[in-house]
Amino acid sequence: MSQVSRYAPRFLLLSLAVAAAVAGCQRDATTTAVNGDAAPAPAFTLDESALPRVNRFQASDFDAAGNACADFGKYVNGTWLAANPVPGDRTSWGAFEMLDERSQAIQRQLAEHAAASHGATGVEKIVGDIWATGLDAAAINAQGIAPLESELAAIAALDAPAKIADYVRTSAAKGQFTVFGFGPEADFMDSSMNIAYAFQGGLGLPDRTYYFDADKKDKLEAYQAHVAKVLELSGVPAADAAKQAADVVAFETRLAKVSKSSEEMSRDVSLYYNPVSPADADRLAPNFPWTKFFESQGLQAPEMFSLAIPDFHAEVSTMIADVPAASWQSYLRFHTVDSASPFLADAFAEEHFNFYSKTLRGQKEIKERGKRVLDTITRQTGEALGQMYVDVAFSPEAKERMETLVANLGEALKVRIENLDWMSDETKAKAMEKWASFTPKIGYPDKWRDWSGLATSRDSYIGNVLAANEFNYKWQLGKIGKPVDRTEWAMPPQMVNAYYNPLQNEIVFPAAILQPPFFDANADDPLNYGGIGAVIGHEMTHGYDDQGSRFDASGKFQNWWTEADAKGFMARTDKLVQQFNAYEAAPGLHVNGKLTLGENIADLGGLATAYDAMRKATEGSEDPMIEGLTRDQRFFANWATVWRRNFTDEELKVRIATDPHAPANFRAIGAPSNLPAFAAAYQCTPGDAMVRDAGARVVIW
Repeated sequence: MSQVSRYAPRFLLLSLAVAAAVAGCQRDATTTAVNGDAAPAPAFTLDESALPRVNRFQASDFDAAGNACADFGKYVNGTWLAANPVPGDRTSWGAFEMLDERSQAIQRQLAEHAAASHGATGVEKIVGDIWATGLDAAAINAQGIAPLESELAAIAALDAPAKIADYVRTSAAKGQFTVFGFGPEADFMDSSMNIAYAFQGGLGLPDRTYYFDADKKDKLEAYQAHVAKVLELSGVPAADAAKQAADVVAFETRLAKVSKSSEEMSRDVSLYYNPVSPADADRLAPNFPWTKFFESQGLQAPEMFSLAIPDFHAEVSTMIADVPAASWQSYLRFHTVDSASPFLADAFAEEHFNFYSKTLRGQKEIKERGKRVLDTITRQTGEALGQMYVDVAFSPEAKERMETLVANLGEALKVRIENLDWMSDETKAKAMEKWASFTPKIGYPDKWRDWSGLATSRDSYIGNVLAANEFNYKWQLGKIGKPVDRTEWAMPPQMVNAYYNPLQNEIVFPAAILQPPFFDANADDPLNYGGIGAVIGHEMTHGYDDQGSRFDASGKFQNWWTEADAKGFMARTDKLVQQFNAYEAAPGLHVNGKLTLGENIADLGGLATAYDAMRKATEGSEDPMIEGLTRDQRFFANWATVWRRNFTDEELKVRIATDPHAPANFRAIGAPSNLPAFAAAYQCTPGDAMVRDAGARVVIW
């Protein structure tokens, strides 16, 4: 999961989650001595007293004036939300963000120790080098735009279509993609093998709708002003920068016309898969021959690769020929500087913040430098830091407890599938085959990635970032045409997240999410089942959501449904779309039920499955009535606690437009309102807002 979403997209293209592309420049890949003759740092010991408090469930957070049957989210979280506004350096604040702060506090101690360790090697040296150079503001500011000068000179020399195409290929070979994305992923038709995928890209705004929708016009105008400012910072005179900015926006608007929206990409996974031969791709995009692209990346041209969104790539080819070279220069210059800005002098980093975080998402102040550097380490070398993280922050006991929870949730899901009254035995048998092949991954990888080929130094922050970027890209290229390594993870252990990968039919839970309020080794079963248990059920249910259900037990993209069952499934999911379409996030701003459908299916199935598992785990024992709450009340209350979250107004708008997850307050109420067990737990009656009548109630998995 990215920072935008709190569960990874169902169709997470694992190996394409290379670190964010940054602008190219020459770098010195040699490794320099560390800390001169300084004495080695002492052995690392985590300072628990310096960590933020754990966000445990407590009934005292409830809104005493609230009504559980009217708005369960407000009842559980209203008091907490009123007392916990979004901090200035965030755009949202809730259970996830509090855990992220705690995770980052641990990461900071590890990074500081690594940077102070004389003669460090391996992952400790990599983390220490990036941390030390990222904190050296004086050196970064002294460099100014200098790290990009050779790259900008190369862009300035692009005066013909052939040179433009060659530059795009050359920069791609360093892992720097501006116009499109490229990388390996499992073949939809044979998930045991990796093939190459090419994707749409090229836009500076979050979604194609930002270029056309009237209600987003102010953001497009602000973006054009941002483009002009970045070009001016890079050395373009102000008057020229304004004209070039208009050219850049026109260029991207043309790309946006042939791009798919977030909703389209989220709700139709088949868009990712368009198998073609390189020769066919050459005919589609004659000005950007793909046979030559593969050669430029050091790859043998494959028999087949996926050229996703072919109209987009055809348009890029046409634009190489008919867009003036000067417009290409402006576009490439801007994106080169803009993507590198977080790693350059303060003026660049602040302008990047001012648009992407402040204007677009409502963040009031830039994160302090240490947090930004930790974000960079996680994006570029996350598993290296994660290897250090789990040594001090994840116990074997926690992993063992999680394994038990996963097993219990799996059994509960099995029973639910077996007892479905709307599905035929034929389809149900296929669903059970998929259930039997689920692979859980908990905490951290069984096999750590090898970082021995990455050379970092204490010379340059952006040099280290680019070194890691190129190293990651070449590592990804090495997978194309090779068997899928099922031991790999798409997220590092220190990330507060979880995901499901349909191509491998695996559910993955990084160590950092396995803390309160999700998971608490000292808590009673209802809290853990209402927290991490529902997350486990959520990820399992993704295997059966509107897109996950299009992959079979082996991860192959094929239909395993009877026609009647498929129609019955769609009728049920349509009711869930209607439910969420009715939720109003702000005056006139409704949730997009179609965009969020997969997550809403997973929430509903996950919560129902976790409830069944909790009842099974506690059957035969007396209800202890903790804090005046029954088991069932505590179960549902902790589900809502997980979804306590405040947003800035602008962040909420971006999420409504692009995020396949509904805003958190609607996740707190959406699934429970469909469950009779919730109504029984809180003595809700027909007519209450949290009790959907029989005709509107959604029952799927």
